Amino acid sequence: MTATTTKTVRRPNARRLSRAARTERNWALIMVAPTILGLLILNVWPFLQTIYASFCNHLGFGYYEFTGLDNYINMFKSADFWKATWNTVYFCILTVPIGVFLALLVAILLNSKVKFKSGFRTVFFLPMVCAPAAVTMVWRWIFNSEYGILNQILGTHINWITNPNVAMISCAIVAIWSAIGYDAVLLLSGLQNISKSYYEAASLDGASKVTQFFHITLPMVSPTLFVVLIMRLMASLKVYDLIYMMVEDTNPALTSVQSLIYLFYRESFVAGNRGYGSAIAVWTVLLIGIVTVVQFIGQKKWVNYDV
Repeated sequence: MTATTTKTVRRPNARRLSRAARTERNWALIMVAPTILGLLILNVWPFLQTIYASFCNHLGFGYYEFTGLDNYINMFKSADFWKATWNTVYFCILTVPIGVFLALLVAILLNSKVKFKSGFRTVFFLPMVCAPAAVTMVWRWIFNSEYGILNQILGTHINWITNPNVAMISCAIVAIWSAIGYDAVLLLSGLQNISKSYYEAASLDGASKVTQFFHITLPMVSPTLFVVLIMRLMASLKVYDLIYMMVEDTNPALTSVQSLIYLFYRESFVAGNRGYGSAIAVWTVLLIGIVTVVQFIGQKKWVNYDV
């Protein structure tokens, strides 16, 4: 009869492992705690307060009277509210497609073999570094109807800021100019991640530059393009500072360019009707959420995540 020998396998101490795992978990919680607390205190809690305030009438000094759906009923009956909603959507239509297209074009040019590439990147990114007030002041001088450089170049006398039919286009031009550099830098990072082997293989097959763009560049950069599109749409739906500094309260074109956030500011901090203003803010967040959901649903048809 053959005797079988058994080997004793030494296993790590389970208690020691669990203690190390708990220590690692605690340190992870400590590291992310400031961000989570900041998110809860500065974002989540104020938004919950805004939702509650939208169902109330502000009595001053932080006191509210619950009024139910009165603010929302008055909001949906208001012509100024629907005009501001249309102005916000119209601003997105003017700025997002053109801005993203120009940013992609600039990114492609910066990704090509050109001299002083780093200098051009800096020049295009500078508008994002400049203060919005300084940028707006410069453009107000450019758009001046009497001695502005734009009218002098075109030989016209267009009231770029005070004409209700043109003021929104003027604001859109400034918005596109301000954001094109930042979007181009993001898209440039996506372009630089595309392997050169794809273009070399396409060139050997006789594919033209246009064919390479639509079959290689555009599909491969689509994830970055999708992120830029979401960011630009959100920024356009929340536009406030640009319109506030471009168009004064006494400007006859104010109602033609007034956005939802600008209307929220006027109702909450000028008129003192913070309950009604909170309802406008909730509507704006809902509008942004709807647009974002539609984008995430639609991205399945054109965004390519395959490497």
